[in-house]
Amino acid sequence: MSLSLQPTALSIILAVLVMGFGVWMSRIACKRNRRPLTFKLELLRLLILAAICFLLFQPEWVITSAPQEKPKVSILEDRSGSMETQDVELTPLHVVTRTAYVQELIKGNSTESLKNTHVVENASFSAPPAPDSPGYAMACTDLAQPLEDAMHSSDNLRAVIMFTDGGHNATASVLTQAQRMRTRGIPLFIIPAGSPYPLPDLALQDVKAPTYGIIGETVQIPFTIKSTLGKETRTTLTLASRDTGKTVTRTVTIPAQGEVSSAVLWKIEKEGAETLELKLPVQPQERMQNNNASSFSIAGRRESIKVLVVDTLPRWEYRFIRNALYRDPGVDVHTLLIHPGIEEVGEGPGYLLKFPDRMEDLAQYDVIFIGDVGLGPKGLTSEQAALLKGMVKNQASGIVFLPGYQGKQMELLKSELGDLMPVTFLTAKPEGTTQPAPSPLILTPEGRGSLLTMLADTESENEEVWRNLPGFNWYAPVERPKAGTTVLAVHAADKNAYGRIPLIVTQSYGNGKVLFMGTDSAWRWRRGVEDKYHYRFWSQVARWMSYQRNMAAGERIRLIPNPERPRLGDTLTVTAMVSDKLGAPLQDGEVFLDITAPEGTVSRVQMDNMDHTWGSFTASVKINRPGTWKLTASSSAEPDKSVTLPVITMNETLEKTGQPVNTALMEEMTSITRGRVVKAEEIQQLIKEIKDLPVPPPMETRILLWCSPYTLGILLFLLALFWVGRKLNGTI
Repeated sequence: MSLSLQPTALSIILAVLVMGFGVWMSRIACKRNRRPLTFKLELLRLLILAAICFLLFQPEWVITSAPQEKPKVSILEDRSGSMETQDVELTPLHVVTRTAYVQELIKGNSTESLKNTHVVENASFSAPPAPDSPGYAMACTDLAQPLEDAMHSSDNLRAVIMFTDGGHNATASVLTQAQRMRTRGIPLFIIPAGSPYPLPDLALQDVKAPTYGIIGETVQIPFTIKSTLGKETRTTLTLASRDTGKTVTRTVTIPAQGEVSSAVLWKIEKEGAETLELKLPVQPQERMQNNNASSFSIAGRRESIKVLVVDTLPRWEYRFIRNALYRDPGVDVHTLLIHPGIEEVGEGPGYLLKFPDRMEDLAQYDVIFIGDVGLGPKGLTSEQAALLKGMVKNQASGIVFLPGYQGKQMELLKSELGDLMPVTFLTAKPEGTTQPAPSPLILTPEGRGSLLTMLADTESENEEVWRNLPGFNWYAPVERPKAGTTVLAVHAADKNAYGRIPLIVTQSYGNGKVLFMGTDSAWRWRRGVEDKYHYRFWSQVARWMSYQRNMAAGERIRLIPNPERPRLGDTLTVTAMVSDKLGAPLQDGEVFLDITAPEGTVSRVQMDNMDHTWGSFTASVKINRPGTWKLTASSSAEPDKSVTLPVITMNETLEKTGQPVNTALMEEMTSITRGRVVKAEEIQQLIKEIKDLPVPPPMETRILLWCSPYTLGILLFLLALFWVGRKLNGTI
């Protein structure tokens, strides 16, 4: 134990001046008051000043302690699932798993020479539980925890040797532990186990099947295929029903060492759940065959979608949209026709006399079409525009903007609907552009892969259909798409500084969707084929925009999951849209979510009220098991009006075999700790290096006297004693 001072020239000068001034003041005080207590008080004053001046030198008690035990070396062995990858080639005919390779290295390199001077501890980490246990799927590789445990196990840890493939996929930061090891002077040496190259494989990934589909309609099932093969592969993907035996195929070409994303189409033909399997043929070069198929369920439904169409003039586009939706047996359509020149509104079957002003009246509509409508007496009010925005954002409704040659929709930009518009306009030209010759729409790459613009049964046929569709003579004054939107179709010829004019644009807004149709000539698609393409397009629009809203719809509650098909480890956000007995959004009340895990355990959480206006409640669910989860929402006011949403998680695990070793992470970890990545043939040399490591300096514990609370307490006590003494002495 020793005392450490850190004086500076300034602190010394200041201390001398303070003490000199204190002595001078004490002499004056003693001359003025010759009572016996005065001399003692002045001594106390000088003692306090001396203590303060002493603290200016930043005094510290330094306690040194030498280690009482032998230096320790920790040898850590990775036992995670990725270590079962069979990619270590001992001989051309003998390929073993990474785990077996590590065992061979440990057996073949004795550490007996270290044990004379060191404590050698062998430990394994990240071993997965039994395959039938609940935690098996979420088992991961955690490189941080064993390093932390090793540092806690000894105050005299000399080095850490780790056998691993570097596949860290836990949430804890391994680099934080590496920094702590550097601070303590503990080097980390890593012996990699595995190949730096992935195994030859075709993997079917990111299959995003919809939860349900309408009977008679076609659904789109996106997928991604990743290849680590050394050559381009052309293969046939098969989608088959386990219930009916029906199959569809799709030919795909996967580039060497690359990936391809596409989709397969499936027509819903039966009511109820149907189990489908998407399968990729196994290639001769593949080393893994457990990732070539994916199974999922899609429910077939007979559904009624409620649609509201609002326009000012009975133009051709309005008439044919209304007729197409009116004749669709799955759509219940209401229309509001506001004539700008007459006081009355349009009347007839399904016509409304006025716009639904109440929230509960508007909340019944899944999709709302807004035609050439502006603000004002013969349009929408600002309050109605705000209601429409709230419907899309909070109630997951869809809104379709259909501008016309009057340019009325320019007025909507001043309302809250302006935030929903997925494009910016040339406001100086509200009437749009009219061309003498018709121009066709050209699909973008996103449009070619979208179900919304799928007018045929295959993508090749669909492109041919769009090339032959009748064109349009008028289009809206669009300048460019906004950020975050998806452009599905553009003008075939006209362009501006931002590129081709976008005319079919979509975006998500809150819980709902927005579609902008920049022409009013889709009705011309009936030429020569009657309703074949025109009806199909608007039918797909209505169903696509109402899809999320109707995923789990009950009498009082609708549930929307995000993401729809969560992966293992994802956090699922569940939004509940709840209405009261009158059909209005539930503003006050409690909503509960019962979560049934795949193994049958049930937990309940109270959902958070998002805005106390639109009846939107939200909760989060951690998906930590594969299988079918059941989410049941109910309100405290009407617990019997619950709704259940099944959520299926693919049967997968966090640990993946076949991946290359993470060389970059291992090099970064060892670099931080001043260690290195060691080759297998250098292990004996490494053992010798560890034996020759310098003895670490004794550990120091510093007690900072200058900022200790005890020091402050003593000073306060002395000052209080000095003040009381002066009181007794009669000097104050």
